[in-house]
Amino acid sequence: MNLLDSLVDRAKANKQRIVLPEGTEDRTLTAANQLIRDGVAEIILLGNPGEIEERVKKLGLDDVYRATIIDPKNHEKKDIYANLLLELRKKRGMTPDQAAALVEEPLYLACLMIKNGDANGEIAGAQNTTGDVLRPALQIIKTSPGVKVVSGAFIMFTKTPQYGENGTLIFADCAVMPNPTAEELASIAVASAQTARSLVGVEPRVAMLSFSTKGSAEHEMIDKVREATRLAKEMNPALLIDGELQADAALVPSVGSSKAPGSDIAGRANVLVFPTLEAGNIGYKLVQRLGNAEAVGPVLQGMAAPVNDLSRGCSVNDIYNMVVITANQAIGLKQNS
Repeated sequence: MNLLDSLVDRAKANKQRIVLPEGTEDRTLTAANQLIRDGVAEIILLGNPGEIEERVKKLGLDDVYRATIIDPKNHEKKDIYANLLLELRKKRGMTPDQAAALVEEPLYLACLMIKNGDANGEIAGAQNTTGDVLRPALQIIKTSPGVKVVSGAFIMFTKTPQYGENGTLIFADCAVMPNPTAEELASIAVASAQTARSLVGVEPRVAMLSFSTKGSAEHEMIDKVREATRLAKEMNPALLIDGELQADAALVPSVGSSKAPGSDIAGRANVLVFPTLEAGNIGYKLVQRLGNAEAVGPVLQGMAAPVNDLSRGCSVNDIYNMVVITANQAIGLKQNS
C-alpha cells in the first residue's frame, strides 16, 4: 500500500468535515462527488444551491446531493458567523455592516465555520489566488501558537526510490514566502519536519539547501541558510538537520560523503528546505514535469487549523488528494491537542 492509499484509509476511518468554498466550480464538484462516493470525508459545499444543482445535473454527478450545501447569502447561522467575525476583527476597526457583507463571501464563511467548530478544514484555490485564500484564514483562524510564518510544502512522490524515503520527499517553501529571513526559514524547516512526521510517517532528515556545501562558497544568501540552520536547531534540539548543503550533497550518498563528511543528513535527506520561494517553486515544478513526479500540495504549514490552497490549474485528482491531506491534518491536530 502506498502513502496516499494509507492516508485515504486513515481519513475514511475518522471522517472529517471538509468545507469547499468554491462549491459551484466543476472540478470541485466532480472531486466532491468522488470523495463522497468513496467515503473519504463529510463534504460541505458553499454556493448558490440552484447553481450547484444546475452544474451537478450537467456533469451527471449522483453523489453530490449527499453533501451539505450552504448558501452563503441565506442560512440559519449567518448572524452567528457575522457576530463571530465582528468579535474577531473589531479591534481592527471592523463594523457590523462590514462583517455582515464579508460573511457572505465563501472564503470568509469557510474560515468562520472552522473557527466555530462546524468544519475541520478547508480547501480552496481552484478559482481564487493564494492571497485570497490566505487572507481570511490568517484573519480568522490565525497561525498555531508560537508560529510566526505560514509556508507551503509539497509531498513529492518521485520515480527514484533511492532518494528520500523510497522516493518520497518534502519540498518547502514552494508557495508562500518569497524571501524568508533566517528566522522564518528556520520556522519553515521545523514545520516541514512536522509535516514529514505527521503526514508521511517518517523521521525527518532536513537539508537546508544552498548553492554551497559547508563553506565551498561565501555569500550573504549562504549566511542566511547557515543562520537558519542554527536557529532551527535551537527551536528543536532533537531535529535531524544540516546545512548549508547543495542538492546533490543532500540527496546522493557518494556526493554527500565527499562534500560533507561526517554529516548525518548529507546523502540521506528526505526534507528539502529551499532558501527562497523562487528556488522552491522552480525546483518542485522541474521535478514534477521533467521527472514525472507526483506533487501533492501545497500543504499549508503553520495554521491553527487545516486550510490548504490549490493551483488554479489543478485537476480533479489534485482536489481529491488535497482533501485527503487536509482530513489527515485535522486528525493529527485532534490527536496532538
